[in-house]
Amino acid sequence: MSALLLAAETAGYTLPTSWRAMTKTGYFIGLTGAIGGLVTYATTVRPSVMGSSDPADDVAVLRRRSASFLAWSGVVLLVAGYLQLAARVARSGEGMPFGDALAPHRIWQFLRAPADKGDWIAQGTIFLVQNIVLLVTAAVLMTLFAPGARRRLDAIALTALPLALAVTLIPSVPATAPERAADLLDRAFTQVHIISGTVWLGGLVLLSVLAGTRRHLSSDAGLVWADMWRRFSFVAMVCVAAVVVSGLWMSWEHVGSISQLWTTGYGIALLVKLVLVLGLVTAGAFNQFWLMPRMAQARRAGETTSLFLLTLRHFPKVVWGEIVLGLAVLVVVPFLTGSARTEAGVPDAEPSAGVFAAGAALTLTLAVSLWATAKASDALSRRPATAADPA
Repeated sequence: MSALLLAAETAGYTLPTSWRAMTKTGYFIGLTGAIGGLVTYATTVRPSVMGSSDPADDVAVLRRRSASFLAWSGVVLLVAGYLQLAARVARSGEGMPFGDALAPHRIWQFLRAPADKGDWIAQGTIFLVQNIVLLVTAAVLMTLFAPGARRRLDAIALTALPLALAVTLIPSVPATAPERAADLLDRAFTQVHIISGTVWLGGLVLLSVLAGTRRHLSSDAGLVWADMWRRFSFVAMVCVAAVVVSGLWMSWEHVGSISQLWTTGYGIALLVKLVLVLGLVTAGAFNQFWLMPRMAQARRAGETTSLFLLTLRHFPKVVWGEIVLGLAVLVVVPFLTGSARTEAGVPDAEPSAGVFAAGAALTLTLAVSLWATAKASDALSRRPATAADPA
């Protein structure tokens, strides 16, 4: 927090208002629960449970807790979406207090405002469509509070998933024709960054919440949990790659030199975010090189007690640390306002063939490093367990 206060003192940087910071962080928390929860349920929980030979009681517990998580994520998304919309209204009106922007009639005026000259569609109309989809998404998720709806959990979750993705994608539709091709890339990379980040963090939260059911699970539950952690590990690696690639593009767009990371308000906020993300990646590496190999060893050896401890005690402890770091990232995001380039008085970034070539090389290098990480983790899992390995 002291670093963010330092950012506020730099020349040319505008500190976001408290209501702006809270509503933006809250909005991303809402997206994290909905998008991350739904993607993780569809790619990790559902296939692991369906292919599980665990007792029916274990499966029922995990499905009930998943349904509860998704239902509450609908509530959070609905509240956060309304507050975010009110924040947009407050920013659109000169000097309008946030409390006044919460009034439904002011929100309706904002959504029904005519298009500006040259726009192909009114900006308010785009937000109107977005919030209708958000309302429908939240309503679909909240049906899971009903016991009868929970019997159709898979169908409801798979219906809500594309709707939740549309909530963040719709606002990226430009109201005017982009002046540069790079503008479209900015929007695309921003959405890649948002979706991959929310899937990564939301998946960690969902699995940690599910791990809280361990007292209601049998000793054989470690098998299905080992499969869930394995599946989510792959999802998380894809998300890491997407976050890094999109983050590099956006950093290049807004930061003109390394020194701007500590001489501008935007740069200081970005530096704080980078440190937090590095902590997340480090924790993920610990999972890949320490916990995942030991889970694979215990699974092959049929050590159900060790597997249960690793998957439902040791692994969640590390994951909760990742969640704290991830939430800290969401707190920092609202402080990434403006641009370090603008604060430093340097020209805007201009894409070139060299920039795209460097980006392609970095992307290839990242892909190779993640492939090598997966191979190294697999090799470690094939080593025989030693007595020094804690259960």
